[in-house]
Formats: sequence, structure tokens, C-alpha cells
Amino acid sequence: MAADWSEYQERAAEFFRSLGLEATTNVTIEGVRTSHDVDVLVKSRHATFEITWIVECKHWKSRVNKLHVLALREIVADTGADRGILLAENGFQIGAAEAAALTNVHLTSLSESQHEASIEILGMRLTELYDRIEVCRERYWDIPKRTRIAHGLRPDVSESGYSGAAFISLAEDILRKAFRGKYPFDTDYMWRHAAPGVPSAINSIEEAVALLEPMIHELESKLDHCATTMAVAND
Repeated sequence: MAADWSEYQERAAEFFRSLGLEATTNVTIEGVRTSHDVDVLVKSRHATFEITWIVECKHWKSRVNKLHVLALREIVADTGADRGILLAENGFQIGAAEAAALTNVHLTSLSESQHEASIEILGMRLTELYDRIEVCRERYWDIPKRTRIAHGLRPDVSESGYSGAAFISLAEDILRKAFRGKYPFDTDYMWRHAAPGVPSAINSIEEAVALLEPMIHELESKLDHCATTMAVAND
């Protein structure tokens, strides 16, 4: 059973890695009140933005009860993790599902339907991307106009070039439509010029994540470079 459980942990970690995330098994992390041993620690790092998920693996013959959901909720709260994910191959008791409802703990499985699990995880990534683009929006508009122009975050008046504001509007539009889950959907032609290569339609959640991830990373990098330069100039 131990070997099966260890193999299940590794399968879970590989699954998250296949989605472009960092995943480490058998990790001890410090919380506010105590330390916690977790099965899989998943991280997504982008510039100054970091997402942490705690994954617990229950490779059992019986269904998981609500006590394990409540325990994971406590670990997530104590460590400040963004989400908890409970993987179980034989399902969950009704009480477990109720304990997870309307919380940041998600109940799912690898073998029951890996496709559905992928869609669920990608849905979490959409939320992550939305949070990141909203942070970018605040950072962008906190920078003076002339500084944005000087650092390539927007073109000067009557000139063409990269526009962080236009890309933010494009990303928000794509994310809003992706959250509805109705594919394919058209990208807004008014904002499509903000990022060369953006297709006229998005056909799946995988396509939406793959499209936005590098573009948001590019904007974050530009904002970081601008912030570093401004900090040096003010010293």
C-alpha cells in the first residue's frame, strides 16, 4: 500500500508539472501555528507573483470523509496557501463535499477522469491569470505617462507600438469569456492589435491559458524593469 501511495503522489506531481506548474512531493511547510507535512506542494512563480497550492493524496479503497477536508482547510488557512486540492480515487462522502463547498479546497481525482481534472485545474489557472492581470492593471496606471512611454509600456501620441493598457483590456476580455466556458469564442477585434499573433477565436480553455500566460509574463517583466529603474533613479 505504501508503494502504491508513493506512486500515486508521484503521478499527481507529474500531472501538475504537465500543466506547467512546479510540483514537489513530501514537503514540510511552516504555518503560523505549526509546521505541516504535505503530499504535494504546487507552485506557480511569475515575476513577483507566486501561487501556492497544497495537494493531499488519498489513495484509499474507501471514500474520504469530511474530517480530511476540514484538516486540509486548516492547513491552507495556517500556511496562507491559495488553494487546497484533495485527490481521492474512490470518491468523497456527502459530508466531505459539503465541507468543501464555497471554500478554496477542491475535491477531484486523477484516474476517474483526468480530462475533467485538467479542466478544473486549468480553471484555477484562469483565476490565477485574472488575479495577475488585475495586479498589472494597478501597477501600470501607477506609473506616470512619460515613464510608461520611456520604458516601452505604451507608444507616444500618434505613434504605434506595444501598449500595456490595450493588452490588459484584451486579456480581461479573453478571461471573462473563458470563465463562461462556451467555446469557441471570438477575441475582440478592437484590442487584438495589442498582441501580434492573437487569433480571431479561442477554441478551448487550454488555448486561452497557453495564449495568455507568456503575454502576461511579458507585461510583468516590463513592469518589473520599469519599477527597478524608477527605484534606482530615486535613490
